[in-house]
Amino acid sequence: MSDLRTLFQRIADALERLAPPPAPPLSLEGADAFVWHPGPPARLDPVPEVARVPLHLLKGIDRQKEILLGNTLRFAQGLPANNAMLWGARGTGKSSLVKAAHAAANEAHPGSLVLVEIGREDIRTLPELLALLRRSPRRFLVFCDDLSFEREDADYKALKSVLDGGIEGRPGNVLFYATSNRRHLMPREMIENESRGAIHAQEAVEEKVSLSDRFGLWIGFHHTDQETYFAMVEGYAAALSLPIGQEELRRGALEWSMTRGARSGRVAWQFIQDLAGRLGVRC
Repeated sequence: MSDLRTLFQRIADALERLAPPPAPPLSLEGADAFVWHPGPPARLDPVPEVARVPLHLLKGIDRQKEILLGNTLRFAQGLPANNAMLWGARGTGKSSLVKAAHAAANEAHPGSLVLVEIGREDIRTLPELLALLRRSPRRFLVFCDDLSFEREDADYKALKSVLDGGIEGRPGNVLFYATSNRRHLMPREMIENESRGAIHAQEAVEEKVSLSDRFGLWIGFHHTDQETYFAMVEGYAAALSLPIGQEELRRGALEWSMTRGARSGRVAWQFIQDLAGRLGVRC
């Protein structure tokens, strides 16, 4: 019997030596922004410098700025705040506003808020991420850019459950911000097909669109008119001190927007990057 016990112990010791070392605990200190990688092993990679545009350079979205910044500042102070959905036209500053609001909150209340980016493909791991963040004394904005769902995509049900909070409730130190080009996060034809094909059509549609109702703030972004587009371009040009007159700047910006078939903050910034390169000015 003793020989058998010794053999089992030797086997256990060998297996222990072969096992990989335990993953180090996730650290949430030393940075104000992280990217979530569910792994295995799960990790939060710090972002030393977030790619962002200063809040004052975001033109044509004053009401949207006021709403989201107010909500973010209240959360940073430990006051009640809402999850937010930013939806609308491409390139209108949705994700830029989230990152700018995070920076503004930390400028007003240094170190108060951590931005954690989660990829659309990792939404199903959101409960795992929230379980980790719940244990931290810091406050978090969990951010998903370009969120949408397709047919037969069950992840939206997981997100609904997280936003509702389930039996534990949403962690008090976490808010969820998302951007989407779709008002209800799903293609219009997908919702219409449900309406036509289901036995109880209205119930089927309600199931598909109810996810957006879980966001307390629902902020719309719309196409940019020409004067607002020029204001964006001129604001960027002034911030970079580009040596160019207003008439020439507007003429170039108009031509650029016509070749792109759109006017938006993204198009304005792309034009400024091209112009700065041609003028030899570093952004």
